[in-house]
Amino acid sequence: MIGEVGEGRVLQTILARTPAGAYALLGPGDDAAVVAAPSGSVVVTTDTLVEGPDFRAAWSGGYDLGWKAAAVNLADVAAMGARPTALLVALAVPKDRRLSFIAALADGFRDACAGLAPGCAVVGGDLTVSATLTIAVTALGDLEGRAPVTRSGAGVGDDVAIAGEMGAAGHGLSVLFRRFHQDGVAVPVDPAALAEGESEAIAAQLRPAPPIGLGPVAAISGATAMMDVSDGLALDAGRMAEASGVTIALDSSALGAHPHRALAGGEDHALLATFPAGPLPPGFRRIGSVQAVVPGAPVLCDGEPVGPLGWDPYRDGGTDAR
Repeated sequence: MIGEVGEGRVLQTILARTPAGAYALLGPGDDAAVVAAPSGSVVVTTDTLVEGPDFRAAWSGGYDLGWKAAAVNLADVAAMGARPTALLVALAVPKDRRLSFIAALADGFRDACAGLAPGCAVVGGDLTVSATLTIAVTALGDLEGRAPVTRSGAGVGDDVAIAGEMGAAGHGLSVLFRRFHQDGVAVPVDPAALAEGESEAIAAQLRPAPPIGLGPVAAISGATAMMDVSDGLALDAGRMAEASGVTIALDSSALGAHPHRALAGGEDHALLATFPAGPLPPGFRRIGSVQAVVPGAPVLCDGEPVGPLGWDPYRDGGTDAR
């Protein structure tokens, strides 16, 4: 138990598994890290995972949580057209957690950075005790001299495109709540009870693999707007439409075999982007177009307004509304 070994041993376990990345001029071990910002500006984002509303210990091990906590923050940096450079991790951990859990958590952070954003690494953070496991991550990124790609730049006539998965993670969460949630309590996943495709869907929920490297690619290729799809395509496309003062018209035939899953499911952390009409950069596929604003309908699908689909933590926290 970490309460028996002390803070120093816990920190030593983490630092031994998280080597400094390519952008760290001064890594963990001092009062603060020093991270290179070659373009002269820094992209900053933060995200918090709290046991209960954001994850269940019965479903997510330490490695899963480290990977996911890294991935969701890396995706936000990529959605600005930036390249991730560093993560700061603050942990509030119950003292009865085993040291092996902390080791697995650190391994998840390390491997997510190496696999999704090479050169990025954990450069520091904080550690404290809490009755509720909480993982708070701040991610830094570099624009490499480019302007940021915001969600407010979509223009009439632009193509709407996506890179990455749509709907798999939301489907995985639905499977977890339907099959491995009894009397309001999460229970461990039984792999033998999973139907075809469900194992992959659960993996997409617990260890999302967003296309981080395509964020800078989109920016270089002239993306006019971009954002990370974390709360469902319908909800996040609506946010982009409202920020840009347009309506986004989606084509259900471009949303895969299960259009509703794509519209309602979140946490795949795909990159939603708009581009001037024409060829799209590799990795992106067209799913619709940008139209002049239709009052009361920020998002259309096959010409029909899309209802309130997606994930709102204040409305849906603790349940699977997808």
